[in-house]
Amino acid sequence: MPDPAVPPTPPVPLAALLAREDLALRLIAGPSDPALVIHWVHTSEMADPYPYLLGGELLLSAGVHIPEAAGSGTYFDDYVGRIVAAGGAALGFGVAPVHDTVPRALVEACDTYGLPLVEVPPQTTFTAVARAVWQLMAQARLAELRRVTEAQQSLAAAAGRPDPVPSVLRQLAQRVGGWAALYGPEDTEIASAGREPTTPVRESLAELAEVVRPSGPGTPTSATHATAGTHLAAYTLGTGFVLGVATPAREPGDHTITSVATVLLTLLTGEQQSGSGAARTSALVRLLLGGSPEEVAPLLGKGTNWFVVHASPNNQRDRPHLLLGARDPIDMRLRRGARPAPTHPHPPDLLAATALSAALGSTLIDPVGEVVRILLPTDREPGPQPGWTLGVSAPAPPQRLALADTQAARVLARARATRTSLLRHGSRPGLAELVPREEAQAHARDLLGPLAEHPALTETLRTWLSLHGSWDRTAVALSVHRNTVRQRIARSAELLRVELDDPDVRMELWFALRQE
Repeated sequence: MPDPAVPPTPPVPLAALLAREDLALRLIAGPSDPALVIHWVHTSEMADPYPYLLGGELLLSAGVHIPEAAGSGTYFDDYVGRIVAAGGAALGFGVAPVHDTVPRALVEACDTYGLPLVEVPPQTTFTAVARAVWQLMAQARLAELRRVTEAQQSLAAAAGRPDPVPSVLRQLAQRVGGWAALYGPEDTEIASAGREPTTPVRESLAELAEVVRPSGPGTPTSATHATAGTHLAAYTLGTGFVLGVATPAREPGDHTITSVATVLLTLLTGEQQSGSGAARTSALVRLLLGGSPEEVAPLLGKGTNWFVVHASPNNQRDRPHLLLGARDPIDMRLRRGARPAPTHPHPPDLLAATALSAALGSTLIDPVGEVVRILLPTDREPGPQPGWTLGVSAPAPPQRLALADTQAARVLARARATRTSLLRHGSRPGLAELVPREEAQAHARDLLGPLAEHPALTETLRTWLSLHGSWDRTAVALSVHRNTVRQRIARSAELLRVELDDPDVRMELWFALRQE
């Protein structure tokens, strides 16, 4: 049976419709289930109404379609079977003007297929039945809105109490008639309220909480599941915490009520009140008091290695620098004597930077400046983020995070220059691994010695070589004019006394630059 396309109105219990004395409806066949609901009313005299049903209907018919010899064949079995197959909730049969009584074969067929059969008396029109259903829906809708409004008010009041988090959980559990639990960043249940579920349900809810815990791109913010007759839901709070809710049923307003609680708990479990916030504060204090990165790193997470991610908001003004060839807008302006101003990335918005950090699954963020810097445990794989250009370092232990920071900065410059949403620092072993590191570094110091007092020249040369000698892309990566790039490269060649058009020279310089 197909799932009914549930409309944006609350369902009506069939029992409530039968209780209307003005309609005088009577259930004469099929199950008498108080939980049975109808979502809408449809009238049809088709012999096969299946193509016209969405599921969940009270189908009304006066039996115009019934042939005279229907009682002696399989007509009613086929008719009722098709209604059940379409997901019809109940059948209302109108007595008069076509039939004086409900056909006995139809009653038997409804009993066989388990379809509730309602007798509609002659004085009750189908329009009156439909109007009664809409009235009951409006009443249910109004009651649900009142319930949601009262729940919102009680949750807001609970958030202002001296013990706000337990109070909000208690109110939430009471309003949805179930159990609410708050899971901390370390996967532990730190608070709960309401009717205690069974152990299997509790374990299933804890597993569902792990599904929405931020772990990288694509992590859902909410998830639902049903087990042992219990409806489970989990919501990420964006602060490393997760809210789990277990209820015996899922009422239409429960999601709205839980969403309000989620917002309140997100505010109440902000970074300064969370375990991750306390760990960050402790790590900072220890560093300021002389602690080493190796000693501080365990406070920030379980992993031993980290990615350093540098992120820059996409800047449309960078694009003209990348248009090469005779019609390059920069070339055109230079030929006309114009001097284009260098472009710089737009400083990131603090809110956008925080959202980026949450999307990557980390609270370790430095959003101050033109580039956002994020520390990410290596068990959380960074992926492309809409609206951002990312440079990702190689995995690094705490004592090498400064080097990883430099790697991420250089990779971000290349990513911006090549208009790539995400670039990673290459960690594959190469020819450099064949030379002892001390010897390689000594060679690099000797070769690059003339540039030692000119860090801008060194960085420009490194970027220019990494971008295959492209003036325009190097200018974009360094946020300078490309004439500045030309001047710096010429000055570097002069100080080093080399010919940079020689590929052997470029290879040797690149080898040396990678040792820094």
